[in-house]
Amino acid sequence: MKRTYEFTREIFNNCSGNQMRDVFIEDIDADDSDIDAIIGKHLVGDEIECDRHTSPDGSVVADIITDGMRQRLTFERC
Repeated sequence: MKRTYEFTREIFNNCSGNQMRDVFIEDIDADDSDIDAIIGKHLVGDEIECDRHTSPDGSVVADIITDGMRQRLTFERC
């Protein structure tokens, strides 16, 4: 069943002393397999780490590190 989520992608800056990050936000309609596919398309690189969890409110959060670049994907129910 598709639900509406606010999808947020945060890309953290690797430069020391710079705490700014790029943030992209959009509303999407997705089911569990769509969320898996979206996360999967961001898992590109030689060294990949991914920690995915679902919070009590139903939001899905994936903390990803690919070749040293850290990003967080958040799917928050609307």
